[in-house]
Amino acid sequence: MLVPVLLFLLGFVLLIKGGDWFVDGAVGIAHRFHLPELLIGATVVSIGTTLPEVMVSSQAALQGNAGISYGNAIGSIICNTSLIAAITVAVRPANVDPKTLRLPTLFFFLAALSYSLVAWTVGAFSRWMGVAYLVVFVLYLIWSTLHMKKNPSLAEPQEEEEPKKERPFWQEVLLLVVGAAAIAWGANLLVDNGTLIAQALGVPSSVIGLTMVALGTSLPELITAITSLIKGHGALSLGNIIGANLFNIILVSGMAITLSPFALPAERTLLGFNSSLIVDIPLMLLVMALLCLPAIRTGKLRRWQGILLLCIYAAFTAYQFVF
Repeated sequence: MLVPVLLFLLGFVLLIKGGDWFVDGAVGIAHRFHLPELLIGATVVSIGTTLPEVMVSSQAALQGNAGISYGNAIGSIICNTSLIAAITVAVRPANVDPKTLRLPTLFFFLAALSYSLVAWTVGAFSRWMGVAYLVVFVLYLIWSTLHMKKNPSLAEPQEEEEPKKERPFWQEVLLLVVGAAAIAWGANLLVDNGTLIAQALGVPSSVIGLTMVALGTSLPELITAITSLIKGHGALSLGNIIGANLFNIILVSGMAITLSPFALPAERTLLGFNSSLIVDIPLMLLVMALLCLPAIRTGKLRRWQGILLLCIYAAFTAYQFVF
């Protein structure tokens, strides 16, 4: 049991560091070829920071482990919202601009409701659905770039940063290649050893995906949220969370389903019903509604939202391992 746990933790480290290296290398190369800053942020950085989740869910789907593939995407949304965003809101509530949240939130709920509808009615995700999500992902990137171009203030950094020293081209390429390899290796370790840990604990692999894997692949968002909080930009993390949650459906799930369509895990039941249908998916929609809808309506994040969401996450985690 000790070896799988250590290799599981090593997978986390490789995913996080690999993601950092990949983004640094990709951004450096993009700058070298004079790509617009706006385009870099909306495409290279967005994809790079989501790559750990993409690789874990895709690897799990290819290995026929639908539990981890599904659990990583849905669990990451629940974790991002009711743990990471909740911490920033509970510690330092902030004002937000409802106009900047409306369309990303609408995109998220449209994608999440379509995912939920298929889960509740069909119980399996076909390849055409994965392709459709990937098309939506591309369209969303195009919209984001055009929207920021029309509203340059949205793309301005929150504070001045010291100019970074340009690396040699070979270092940027090396960071890109090593980062991608580290992510791939880390994802493989996470899926293989997560499955072994689930078997040893006697719990379904979807539980490991919804909790441990989801938390591990959400660590970059946690670091971003804490950094934003320390610098007094609590509202900034809300936009990051909504974007990350949207990508978990249209990119992470989209890529996994396209590579290897899978059925909704049915390993656990509650009151005779599939637990995924009456707990996981409804909770994903509920926590996002609790976080986003009051903020869009009033332009403010309230401390009660953060506290309530943290209580929900604690109850959700306890349910996964106790019941």
